[in-house]
Amino acid sequence: MLHLAKAFTASGHRVDLLLCQTKGAFLDTVPHTINVVALKPSSGLVSRLRVLIANPCLALALLLPILLPHKPPKTIRYLSGLTAYLIREQPDALLAAKTHANLVAVWAKKNAANRTRVVVSERSTLSTVIQQSRKWRWRFSRPLIREVYSQADLVIAVSHGVADDISSYTGLARERIKAICNPLLTDHIRAQSLLPISHPWFNAGEIPIVLGVGRLVPAKDFQTLLKAFSHVRATRPARLVILGEGRERQALESLATELGIASDFSIPGFEANPYAYMTRASVFVLSSALEGLPNALIEALACGCPVVSTNCRSGPQEILDNGAFGPLVPVGDDKTLAEAILQTLEHPPNANRLRARAAEFDIHTISEQYLEALLPT
Repeated sequence: MLHLAKAFTASGHRVDLLLCQTKGAFLDTVPHTINVVALKPSSGLVSRLRVLIANPCLALALLLPILLPHKPPKTIRYLSGLTAYLIREQPDALLAAKTHANLVAVWAKKNAANRTRVVVSERSTLSTVIQQSRKWRWRFSRPLIREVYSQADLVIAVSHGVADDISSYTGLARERIKAICNPLLTDHIRAQSLLPISHPWFNAGEIPIVLGVGRLVPAKDFQTLLKAFSHVRATRPARLVILGEGRERQALESLATELGIASDFSIPGFEANPYAYMTRASVFVLSSALEGLPNALIEALACGCPVVSTNCRSGPQEILDNGAFGPLVPVGDDKTLAEAILQTLEHPPNANRLRARAAEFDIHTISEQYLEALLPT
């Protein structure tokens, strides 16, 4: 969203970045050309009353996910603040991201009763996210999402797979959902990829390195990657590096010891510049069980790094053009994943061809698609 905001300002548009909380790792990177607006929260009771007033016909659908829970979604508390902003500023368009913010954006427009074009966007497969949610209330949100999203001017999905999922899960007409991929800062990635790194394995340049990048959480399924790597390691010398941090660190380290690969396995933690690792790795592996549109896969291509990916829902199949730019293997299949890694190590694809594919996701192209959706002529 920040990349898009920067691109919009570069195109001559005024951009306000609306935040519920003005904190986070990227706050210091917001340029002065973007106006940061901190929305003011209301009490949970007031917010729920405003939601009900805006949607009296949806009282039954609102009951379980919004009205009854002791602690409703925190984003709901910013409905009044967003409504006041829309009334005060009268923006031409409002782009929201992720389900809770999307609902609030549509409700705020109804409360403000103005002509702002509201575009909502989903970043992952909605059905799976809701079904796997540990918050019981969201398992009853499908009717609510269907009705509210139908009131938005447009729904954007980060891939065709996500768009299809939204349509089938909610019943929203597929033609009302537009697929636009996440933007890639191609020039920035290439510049960052040339910077030095301190990890000794990459500087040696002798033993092939298999690279994974992402939060250490179940959805990334790094356990399957470790099992696949153990098969690779039994066949030839290799090393595995996973950049990221999360609650599964200890479990992954224990599994590496159990598999006998601990000496060839490294988790350096979160890395702000994964591109320098990607450009030096022998193969990048996406082992995810679930994605919306995996940015890391596109970033690896931009670095000219050979890639192997699970054919998870959704995104990899679209990014790799059904396997034309890297093998696609079944989710959770460590043996097939190992075979694909070995084959890629033996016969790496042309790096320039991979970079050309990544260029199709460049910020200049994607931001124009977003502007056409937000400000149609």
